[in-house]
Amino acid sequence: MKTVIFKAELQKRLKVAEAQGAASIDINSGEMHRTVGGYPSTRHHMPVCCSVMYAEMRASDRTISQPPKGKGASLTIRYTLPR
Repeated sequence: MKTVIFKAELQKRLKVAEAQGAASIDINSGEMHRTVGGYPSTRHHMPVCCSVMYAEMRASDRTISQPPKGKGASLTIRYTLPR
């Protein structure tokens, strides 16, 4: 269920940036999870949030920053637009 929520939020952000004519958008997992809700807390879903972000990556996208284990609040990915 959380996967669907994070995917919908990510898609929304990509579509808004694309509609504004942006060439790319940087999305941070910590900020996105806060928007969706449930972070920070002891019952957060950060690994799910990060997995959704990684799954959306295409060859032209790149990781701007990531935590040592790959999934955490500092993950930032630059998605190129249009999708």
